[in-house]
Amino acid sequence: MRLDLAVARAFALSRRAAREAVRSGRIEVAGVTRDEPGLDVGEDAKLSFYPGRPPRHRVQTRLAVLAEDDDFLIVDKPAGLLSVPTAERERVTLLSRALDYLHHRYRRRPYAGVVHRLDKETSGALVFARSRPALRSLQQQFRAHTIEREYLAIVEGKLPASGTLDLDLLRDAGDRRRGVARAGEVGKRAITHFRVLEWMEAATLVSVTLETGRTHQVRVHFAAAGHPVLGDRVYRRPSGAPPPREVPRQMLHARRLGFAHPATGAFVEALSPIPDDFSKALAALRKEKKKPRGARGFQHSRSFKTS
Repeated sequence: MRLDLAVARAFALSRRAAREAVRSGRIEVAGVTRDEPGLDVGEDAKLSFYPGRPPRHRVQTRLAVLAEDDDFLIVDKPAGLLSVPTAERERVTLLSRALDYLHHRYRRRPYAGVVHRLDKETSGALVFARSRPALRSLQQQFRAHTIEREYLAIVEGKLPASGTLDLDLLRDAGDRRRGVARAGEVGKRAITHFRVLEWMEAATLVSVTLETGRTHQVRVHFAAAGHPVLGDRVYRRPSGAPPPREVPRQMLHARRLGFAHPATGAFVEALSPIPDDFSKALAALRKEKKKPRGARGFQHSRSFKTS
């Protein structure tokens, strides 16, 4: 069990308050101060809470840390924030917040190597490397497709219980957007697996795992199959029926991230809680009344391999 969760349960604190108590050095485990919220502790661990103790670290709270050690930093990216700066050189990004956090926590020049990215409007778990050897290890794992990534997505329409989207992708489909390779075109191999978690009247909640990791892979694949991610204003075709619900952003969330530790090889896993806007969209869709006969349901597509 994570230390922050154990603290929350033991002392009736919110998860945020528990994380801050741990980070500020106000929690002891078996008499030893521990300040890693993601530390794995037993359910019978002896915990002590000292709310009046001066904070050990004054850490910026604009960054939600899921797990960290000397080699990596896994953070919870909010929707609407860029992972890294673009050519416009934006000053506020997830990377800048990670560097700010590391500087305030450790009081030395920070290093945060970029391993991968999430789209601006996608939320969830993302890892930075804290050393160059760790960066090389994590990037190699991404290239070898051994990183475990699970996404939650709300997609339009109804899908079969499980399946695979196996469609090569193009960097530019002719409209300066990524797309699916047509006959005679050479694209990059892209494989997406999905499993239905819940069917609703006009949408489906799916768990998505990636066999490959191409840019915009999930969004392009589901849009090409006729079931765009709800709220995706880039890849959803403008023609056809309106979306089942208006939402503030694309409903795509990186829920789980797992990899081999860069130094020890031990399996590391982090889970990102479902954000409020995602939960609200789900709740609203669950309340939708049944539509009259003839409403759109599952659309068969050549891109599906059902299982």
